[in-house]
Amino acid sequence: MLSPTTLRKASGPNFSAKEFRTSLAMFATGVTIVTARAPDGSLVGLTANSFNSVSLNPPLVLWSLSQAAGSMAALSSGSHYAINILAADQKTLAERFASKREDRWKDVAFTEGASGSPLLEGAAATFECFNRSRYEEGDHVIFVGEVERCSHRVGAAPLLFHGGRFYTEHPL
Repeated sequence: MLSPTTLRKASGPNFSAKEFRTSLAMFATGVTIVTARAPDGSLVGLTANSFNSVSLNPPLVLWSLSQAAGSMAALSSGSHYAINILAADQKTLAERFASKREDRWKDVAFTEGASGSPLLEGAAATFECFNRSRYEEGDHVIFVGEVERCSHRVGAAPLLFHGGRFYTEHPL
């Protein structure tokens, strides 16, 4: 048995990065677009499926972003962001915000949240978050947001992602 003072480390992985990604892809997730206003007033948005609830009291959610992402500076320095959970009919929007295209906001319908973060029209749900804390882990940063406002669209079917493909729900 190890004493409490013995430093423990994980053993090295016995799989490739490709095997890891493929295995992770077997976890079906919802799809979100994280949005914010940069300090210069420009719009920031990216597709993310690394969203999860953390706490009901206080209301906390988390998501993660690659440290190499171009939007990292704006999202880590800003005080607020919004998480838009996409509905089944928003696949094209998910693909648009997952790309590196310059005009990703062209013709995108949104309203401005209380903090200035864009709330996407037609989203299944939205969470307006205070940028409470960040944790650097590996090649990503985990963002914890304190939810100040939330809403949902009654009856909206979710957009799902599994095995590198988009799906919608099929009740069992």
